[in-house]
Amino acid sequence: MTIKEENRPKKHVLIRIGICLVILVSGWVGMNGLASLKEPPAEAKTEERPIKVRTTTVQPRDYPVIISGYGEARALTVVTVAPEVSGRVIYTHPNLKAGQIIPAGDIMFRVDPSDYEAGLQEARAGVTQWQATVARLKKQYAIDSQRLKTLERSAQLAKTEFERIKRLFDADRVGTRSGIDQAERAYNSALDQADQISQAVSLYPLQIREAESSLSSNQARLSVAETNLSRCTITSPFNARIQSVTLETGQFVSSGQNVLTLVDDSVLELQVSLDSRDARHWLQFESLDGQQPTAWFGNLTPVECIIRWTENKSGSAWTGILNRVVTFNQQTRTLTVAVRVNAPSAMGDDHRSLPLVEGMFCTVDIPGRTMRAVYRLPRQAVSFENKAYLVDADNRLKTVDVRVERIEGEFVYVGQGINPGDTVILTRLIDPLENALLEIADDTANGESASGNGYLPHLPGTPCLPTSSW
Repeated sequence: MTIKEENRPKKHVLIRIGICLVILVSGWVGMNGLASLKEPPAEAKTEERPIKVRTTTVQPRDYPVIISGYGEARALTVVTVAPEVSGRVIYTHPNLKAGQIIPAGDIMFRVDPSDYEAGLQEARAGVTQWQATVARLKKQYAIDSQRLKTLERSAQLAKTEFERIKRLFDADRVGTRSGIDQAERAYNSALDQADQISQAVSLYPLQIREAESSLSSNQARLSVAETNLSRCTITSPFNARIQSVTLETGQFVSSGQNVLTLVDDSVLELQVSLDSRDARHWLQFESLDGQQPTAWFGNLTPVECIIRWTENKSGSAWTGILNRVVTFNQQTRTLTVAVRVNAPSAMGDDHRSLPLVEGMFCTVDIPGRTMRAVYRLPRQAVSFENKAYLVDADNRLKTVDVRVERIEGEFVYVGQGINPGDTVILTRLIDPLENALLEIADDTANGESASGNGYLPHLPGTPCLPTSSW
């Protein structure tokens, strides 16, 4: 009984395993049968998808270079006015206000001249006094010089008389001792008078020179007094615009105190910073023939420049003349040039538009040298790695390395890497496959669109980058 009970569970296990095997085999047979009933799919044909692009056929041309920069218009002449004499202001010009124009020669303000008029009269009196002194000394010099001759002759006669009387007394005992003494006293007196006058006459030239020096000193004081009196009236040195004023009638001003700032708007100047590489390659300098060489930039060719206000670039444009190189900044590697604009050019031709005035921040286009035999393309036609994409005879993409001569606005000027008649892809592409099949949408000649501004829209489905990534 015990043996029969032990064999019964083993039998049940074997039955279960057999049932599982039957189920698995039935499923495998059914799956294979269903798979054999299914038809195989048709084989797909692979077709190369072309890239839609815009292209242009290029030819080399000469293009003038325009160097652009920014600068602020400033008046060439700005004068700070300070009175040269002190005093109370008794008059100011009716238009002595900021922004007003004072014509050249008009009186701007006047300082009280009372003290300076009195000083002028005193100086004139001193000059008159010393002129009289010089004249008196010269006249006295002439009189005493004549008198000296008379006294010298009298002394000579007295000496002769004294010697004659003494000789008669000594030889013939004619006369008396008292007569000899009296003749000697007369001779000594005449000689002393002659010596005194001679001494006085010898001092006259010195006295005259001293008097003339004093006269010159008083004449200088007179000139200073006249100058100070004239300085009481301050006139406009040119057609001056009042930039600032700190002056009122009745105010006391001191000598050297800044009270006015005048601006001459007849000539404006813009100092424009340019990249030193642009200046080196494209800025036009005059030849140094006949000039003394110096370690500085030569004279710039005075070309006409176009100036536009940054607040209204599409509005009026003014013309200026390139003048000189101002500075070279070694830190920023920029060259600062000056462009001058005269008043008629600053007013412009359109009276309805604003003139060019001091303080306007402007863009300045400076004509440079001419690029020879280059290809002008839109900026998107050349990658930042200086590669361009061409279309070969089989409408396949070909990548070439190019040399960019200049980037100006929305255009790139290519010097090498492209040949005349090449078809250049204008659509911006991102890492395209070399020898990829192309579908040309249209062909634009000379790298310009029909609109003439070089802008070419991208086709739908064409990979492109935004312009700002350039």
